[in-house]
Amino acid sequence: MVADTLIGDILGPVSTDRAISAVASLDDDLRRGMFDFIRAARHPVTRDEAAAAVGISRKLAAFHLDKLVHAGLLRAHYEGVGRVGRAPKVYEPTDVDVRVSIPARQYDLLADILVDAVLADDARGSAETIAAERGRAIGSAEREEERPGRLGVERALTMTCRVLAKHGFEPQRDTPTTVQLRDCPFHPIATRARGLVCGINRAYLAGVLDGLEARSVEAVLAPGSGGCCVLLRPRQEQG
Repeated sequence: MVADTLIGDILGPVSTDRAISAVASLDDDLRRGMFDFIRAARHPVTRDEAAAAVGISRKLAAFHLDKLVHAGLLRAHYEGVGRVGRAPKVYEPTDVDVRVSIPARQYDLLADILVDAVLADDARGSAETIAAERGRAIGSAEREEERPGRLGVERALTMTCRVLAKHGFEPQRDTPTTVQLRDCPFHPIATRARGLVCGINRAYLAGVLDGLEARSVEAVLAPGSGGCCVLLRPRQEQG
């Protein structure tokens, strides 16, 4: 039995056993709860904050947090805040991509080859069209199941978040009328062909909205606005 593993640059090359341990460290409700809380926080989190998030003592939180640090999923450091006394220890997510495949699969290699082929043939338009069709199919299936009727902005975003979460995205409702993806779902491919991949991602999300008949919302490129370059917002009137 063979495992194919990818862990991001912070950890560097690691063994299959290390990757499996990283995944196994999240097989605990308290630990997973703190990890999700810290990922969503977008700022370094103290032990007290992590403990409060899942309703446990600071001492028990420290135990679980140290497990996550050892697994490579969190990093810890002492944050100087201009106060007298010892600076608090804080935790934040590492920039890692952990995957375990048994038996081995080379999806990243295939993705690299296909990206190069699309760029070489200038087939970006075709790729975005296909992405939109895939997204539209997912949105249509969800609408058929839920039958929500007409969707205003907030209901449309609520439903879209639910759909995207089902399919492995990490939508985050920054305001009642805007949604960002907490993490780029196509990293690290996006780092080497950002224009292509971000365009495909936007087309896919636009297709989901189209399938949901969420006409009050649009997917737009907003580089630098968060973990992902695509933002969902109320549709802007065309002037």
